[in-house]
Amino acid sequence: MSSIEPDAKDWTWTLDRACPDCGFDAAAVPPDDIARLVTAYTEQWAGVLARPDVATRPDPTTWSPLEYACHVRDVCDLFADRVGLMLDEDGAAFANWDQDATAVESDYASQDPRVVADELAVAADRLAQAYAGLSGPAWERRGVRSNGSEFTVLTLGRYGLHDLAHHLWDVRA
Repeated sequence: MSSIEPDAKDWTWTLDRACPDCGFDAAAVPPDDIARLVTAYTEQWAGVLARPDVATRPDPTTWSPLEYACHVRDVCDLFADRVGLMLDEDGAAFANWDQDATAVESDYASQDPRVVADELAVAADRLAQAYAGLSGPAWERRGVRSNGSEFTVLTLGRYGLHDLAHHLWDVRA
């Protein structure tokens, strides 16, 4: 299997304008909708992971639906952790996360789709719960990614939702 070229793009622009690929408009998402949308975008992965060809890459340079599902699971966990850090410490520094290295080290391509479906549901619920019931100044708590990109709890939620929506588009769900 050919390796996937690492994604070095900075996707933070999706906070300011709609994605021309998937159509997701992060800026249009009201804060109180984030938890509900995390659930809505992640529930669809159960069907994707039940596909008979879930582990098949559409071409040698594109992740399979299984690999995307593993990534979405890990994104949900990572973002839940980051929301917690921001709520505990305004201006929290996020450790670097190399999604491409994680995909290789965790062997996304060989994971069991049924296990991934269960783990993704748990991780998504954890992320949705991190956003459920937030109000007032909690939305403006800050965090900084290792590359210097600064987020608030709100913009991190919107950014994460784009990731969830975009990967559904990637697998044509």
